Amino acid sequence: MSRMKSLLLAGVLAFLALTRPAFGTEGKFAFGYIAHPFGDALTDESGLRQALAEADQANLAFVVVGGIKSGIEPCSDELYEQRHALLNQAKHGLVVSLSESDWSDCRHRDGRPAALERLRRLRELFFADDLSFGASRIPLIRQSTNPKFRDYAENARWEIGGIMFATLNLPANNNRYLSAAGRNGEFEDRLVANKEWLQRIFMYARRKRSAGIVIFCDGNPLYPQKEDNVRRDGFRETRRLLLTLAASFPGKILVVHNQPPRDGRQDAPVIRWKDNLGDLAVASEWISIKVTPARPALFAVAPGKGAEPARD
Repeated sequence: MSRMKSLLLAGVLAFLALTRPAFGTEGKFAFGYIAHPFGDALTDESGLRQALAEADQANLAFVVVGGIKSGIEPCSDELYEQRHALLNQAKHGLVVSLSESDWSDCRHRDGRPAALERLRRLRELFFADDLSFGASRIPLIRQSTNPKFRDYAENARWEIGGIMFATLNLPANNNRYLSAAGRNGEFEDRLVANKEWLQRIFMYARRKRSAGIVIFCDGNPLYPQKEDNVRRDGFRETRRLLLTLAASFPGKILVVHNQPPRDGRQDAPVIRWKDNLGDLAVASEWISIKVTPARPALFAVAPGKGAEPARD
């Protein structure tokens, strides 16, 4: 081997040693999830900064942020760029999972809907390449690599420790289904894209014999929308597909979302299992989730703030 090749190999190995998550015995590791840590004041990002700082001190493989802004903050390029810079300062590899307040609820100053234009801008700014945010950037595979779905760069997947992870754009406001006739082109197109993405995630997970799948999204696709003002459940097709795919998958599937628990309890987040499909509601805090391949449950929740590092 030439000296140049030896130096290149040494450099790659050194990079991997720096960026590889700290695994314990039996392949144990942990990842973090930050959900809507925003205050009531306009552009108050102190909660997000605190959550990021605490996550930086934990022994995590990566962190997912479930939304970059609150509903009362402006959907401006200036705020988007400010959050982009903040997230990029994270110590761990950091992945963004979009929320409804990031784009789906956005409006122009004159009150006209701005969702589609703002979603395009977020895709340009936050999902322009195939790497995560943060100092330890992790490689991602985006749905946009498929020419048929080149617009859906926000849907990404990655694999760590034999677990398949993925983001799915499912805004909490009934998946942005609009009751007015003829206005659901975006919803219908995204429905097709999300169906293909979920099928692809499960296909690769089965092919790689993954022990589990973790899906990050804003809305809770497992819970039927039954409110009086909902004419059509915008999560219906996604829920049916998830149930079908889960029924033939030998491992565990965990859905992590930003909505309150179905039973209304505001206790610490807990995984609610139905067969091999888990529902984890994280409405307003950050948590760490431990992965222990040797245990049947596979996933376990630990409080984010002040949580003990994931060690043996």
